[in-house]
Amino acid sequence: MRQHPARRGTLAVALLAAVTLSAPARADTLTEWNQNASDAVHGIAGQGAISIVHVAMMHTAIYDAVNAIDRRHEPYVAMPRAKRWYSQEAAAATAAYRVLVNPEAPLVTAAQFPSLVALIQPRYDATLARIPDGPAKVGGIVVGNAAAAALLKARANDGRFGPFRFPIGTTVPQWRPEPAGSVNDPGAWLKDVRPFLVEDSSQFAGKPPLELTSRRYAKEFDEVKEVGAADSKTRTGDQTNAARFWGTTNATATWSALLRSVADQAHGSLAENARLFALAYTTAADALITTWTDKARFAFWRPLTAIRLAAEDGNDRTEPAAPDAPWAPLINAPPYPDHPSGLTALGGALVQSLQDFYGTDKVAFGHRTAAGIERRYARFSQAIDEIVDARVWSGIHFRHADEQGALIGKRVAEWANRRYFREMRCHRR
Repeated sequence: MRQHPARRGTLAVALLAAVTLSAPARADTLTEWNQNASDAVHGIAGQGAISIVHVAMMHTAIYDAVNAIDRRHEPYVAMPRAKRWYSQEAAAATAAYRVLVNPEAPLVTAAQFPSLVALIQPRYDATLARIPDGPAKVGGIVVGNAAAAALLKARANDGRFGPFRFPIGTTVPQWRPEPAGSVNDPGAWLKDVRPFLVEDSSQFAGKPPLELTSRRYAKEFDEVKEVGAADSKTRTGDQTNAARFWGTTNATATWSALLRSVADQAHGSLAENARLFALAYTTAADALITTWTDKARFAFWRPLTAIRLAAEDGNDRTEPAAPDAPWAPLINAPPYPDHPSGLTALGGALVQSLQDFYGTDKVAFGHRTAAGIERRYARFSQAIDEIVDARVWSGIHFRHADEQGALIGKRVAEWANRRYFREMRCHRR
């Protein structure tokens, strides 16, 4: 996505002014439905990384619906016929609703679907009730239905909910669930999902894990062993808070909350927010699809396994934890391989998309989790820098895995932002 330079600068100034003045956040239809989707896929379904694919589906439908009325940017899938006076709010809410409650290609399991509908139906009714009756509302609903139908058709048979699960290894340095017998990622099929923007899930594949016998591996081994231990004596209180902020709640839900905070503070139009969220979630989805493809390719062990089996790694510089003092990470490891990091891939894509959209890195934002942990950032880039560190402080990733994940996300977003959701050449301001 390329914005007109003057417009990009205006957005950046407006956002900075809003943050500086501490203006109260306000939700529009776009951020309201992002919250609704988060409540559904996170709150009801408990989805992690796979939720980004589902929320991306919703936001691309919203984008196409609103953009059909706004007419300033290239469509993602379709541009239904629309009048400029149609209600963008009705179009956005209807597109979101139709994707979320679609029974033919559901975003949740069959057992969870009734609860999702029970949550979303009254919220859709409430949104429509706020919009004055008349031709504008009717037109918006028609456009929203058309945009959702086109998106759902485009995403049919896209690989979601497939049978793949990560193989459980038994030799060095193969991944295995920790603790033994714990769940194997039920969303491992993410690697087989058709990307939204990039040409192939291997297009931006990352570098492999470090060689076990290398000095760098030993250095990263010692780092995570020391600072990532549950009883670490060197991890600071602030580092522990950062690790818990990103590790003890649903991190994808945390990122959605951060995006809503930024959008609400910027006071962008509904069309601008629709484009931002479509851009952010599609690049994030493709970054995670790429990352899960790499996780399956490398199937590399987590630090907990590596530290317990250090005597078998062939590196004289690594030492296992003492038998009488078993090592444990601060945060329990997710149920999939170490390399590359999914959260840093997600953060890398979202940070790059925010930087490109607003034309600046210097934006203050933050969030307080349900557990009461708050983090504030003066720049977008501070968030991804912290996540890279926080996953080491959590004891669940080697630093190389974090850095490779962040790079994958950044590269996916840089490539996609130049090619999608662009201003239409025929548009005149």
